[in-house]
Amino acid sequence: MTDITVIILTGKEELHIGRCLEKLAPLEPRQIIVVESQKGDRTHEIALAHGATCVWHDWPGLYAKQFNWIIDQLARTNVSNTLVHTKWILRLDADEYLTSETIEKLKAELPRMPEDVAGINLELKRRFCGCEIRHATNGIRLLRIWRAGRGRSEERAMDEHIEVDGKVIDFDGAFYDDNLNDMDWWREKHRGYAKREAADALAFARGEIHFKPAKEAYYRMPRYLRAFIYFAIRYFLKGGILDGYGGWMWNFWQGLWYRCLVDYEIGKLKRT
Repeated sequence: MTDITVIILTGKEELHIGRCLEKLAPLEPRQIIVVESQKGDRTHEIALAHGATCVWHDWPGLYAKQFNWIIDQLARTNVSNTLVHTKWILRLDADEYLTSETIEKLKAELPRMPEDVAGINLELKRRFCGCEIRHATNGIRLLRIWRAGRGRSEERAMDEHIEVDGKVIDFDGAFYDDNLNDMDWWREKHRGYAKREAADALAFARGEIHFKPAKEAYYRMPRYLRAFIYFAIRYFLKGGILDGYGGWMWNFWQGLWYRCLVDYEIGKLKRT
């Protein structure tokens, strides 16, 4: 078995959790922990059927707080003899999955990873509206694997990242973000995201938090105008148009509509 714990935070994820766990099976992780915070669907039943350990924790309001809670549970020496300690931790969402090529490489290379490596970046790939997104937002790498005890999630409202104590490397592997819900669900979820990102944007303006340089430059531009510039860069200059229908849907809704929605929410917060 691979000496790794996979952590998956879930709400109502019966649409995705089976696929995520089925694609994880070849990795043979020592432990898969599904953290539940909502009832009313078959997420729990499906997770158990795939050999996952299910843990309940009431939703604390932020993804980062929920994730750090389970990290703290893993750090304890004894948690009802339910959880085990492993050398590595992998973070996935229920609508994400590792590619088969990545799994094979991880099984081969994790056991001999140099001790000074504390974190591992994987490439983020996307499917949207059933289409592969190959341009515009390609090439993004996120830290998704780290040594146990060396990483925690930064606590912010949106786009939280894992921060590790030590060296981080880029790994020749990828995972997919492939949500199967319809567009009504997607838009409603992003309305909530927009409120949270607006709060982060104002916290940045007050000097309370920091973003990566590119995002800081974006938020220094005029509201709404920056959304149209961002869309034009993604869709035309970075080749989003080459992805056809999927490219249009992804870049319009996530690259323009959502960015305008965030600016609208920023205006509401400023007025209040």
